[in-house]
Amino acid sequence: MVDRGLEPDFPPAASAQAAAASEHPALGDGVKDMRDLLWCSIDNDDSRDLDQLTAADELPGGDVRVLVAVADVDGVALKDSPIDAHARLNTTSVYTPAQIFPMLPERLSTDLTSLVASEDRAAMVVEMRTGADGIVRESTIFRAVVRNRAKLAYNSVAAWLEGRAPAPEPLAAVPGLDACLRLQDRIATAMRSERQVRGALTLASTETHAVFDGDTLTRMEPDEKNRAKSLIEDFMIAANGTAAAFLATRGFSSMRRVLRAPRRWDRLIALARELGVSLPPMPDAPALDHFLRARREADPDGFPDLSLSVVKMLGSGEYALVRAGGAVDGHFGLAVRDYAHSTAPNRRFPDLITQRLLKAAIAGQPSPYPDDELELLARHCTAQEDAADKVERQVRKSAAALLLSGRTGDRFDGVVTGVSDKGTYVRVFQPPVEGRVVRGEAGLDVGERVRVTLLATDVDRGFIDFARA
Repeated sequence: MVDRGLEPDFPPAASAQAAAASEHPALGDGVKDMRDLLWCSIDNDDSRDLDQLTAADELPGGDVRVLVAVADVDGVALKDSPIDAHARLNTTSVYTPAQIFPMLPERLSTDLTSLVASEDRAAMVVEMRTGADGIVRESTIFRAVVRNRAKLAYNSVAAWLEGRAPAPEPLAAVPGLDACLRLQDRIATAMRSERQVRGALTLASTETHAVFDGDTLTRMEPDEKNRAKSLIEDFMIAANGTAAAFLATRGFSSMRRVLRAPRRWDRLIALARELGVSLPPMPDAPALDHFLRARREADPDGFPDLSLSVVKMLGSGEYALVRAGGAVDGHFGLAVRDYAHSTAPNRRFPDLITQRLLKAAIAGQPSPYPDDELELLARHCTAQEDAADKVERQVRKSAAALLLSGRTGDRFDGVVTGVSDKGTYVRVFQPPVEGRVVRGEAGLDVGERVRVTLLATDVDRGFIDFARA
């Protein structure tokens, strides 16, 4: 982390500020009391930094009110304070198999600014009125006090929604929450379908997490999507779009999350052609998604690896300044025009910036960030996100190398995930880890299936060396 310009430890002044911090859920002018709603959180089983809650209710005429409450982090992590200075430097939490390095001190991120169960918490609430088709017809954002009725986990909620398991105990204990969650699931599905019509890409995750038995690494498991994860993802995309549009309509510049048209569309055309499909000569999101959905149906086992190849060729998202009234670069992969990260302020600094902009807009105050500062911050957040990704990838590589230690000479099936001047890389299927092809790599390209032999591992450097079999 230090080598890449990230600060692993909190400065003494930030730690002292965290120790002295206190709660701030008091009601006041412009702060609504919304503690009576059936709010719940859905996150990973072990998550303690709960950034958002969701709720929904039916309206007369068949419309649905969808609400997303986002933790009011700015109320404790004040702008230009020692905590803010550390968050501004790192811009993100860093998640590695060995340890988590939070952007904010844990007294905030897992307590005072976390939407923990059965506690009153200050929040920014995004309220959206949608039809049965999932299209947001009206929206607004305001400050509120909320109360989490149930801390839920992705896997158990997904199993319940899909009819594979009974309702998890925290859900069953809250009267009416089951119906509320089924309503949320229905609207989230409609939102997803509506975005897919516009070209939102259907992709499978290829991320993995390390599983330990005590201090011993035992395996790497894929982080697979499920129905509960999709529900939250769809609501967060809608809330982030609402945040960007809210600022634009009030004449505020903002920091947007953008993904421009693919840099390697020519290779995507070639990849599709190898599978018997013709893509248009110019980037076309609906056509690409149609191809992806067809491949998911035809080859579900190979779809995660195809997804990884497509992600590599799409390129990376970035943060960019959009000046008030200025042109907007949208997000190609999500098929949305207005998109500002706003729903995870405990772990991403751009979301905390957006929260401060929203507060100023609501209060009728000037922007706390001049355009020139926002532009510099957008570049800095993009660079630090890249640095954090490299740290996380490096430690995951060390974990993978450790897992393969002692298997020299074994053969593995995999898919080529990267080809550049730095080398040719392949992701093997079992265990799901990535390494470099150092022998016989000539002629390989992204997306190709290949069989490789393990030559060597170096745990300290995270090296896994393969030869083309």
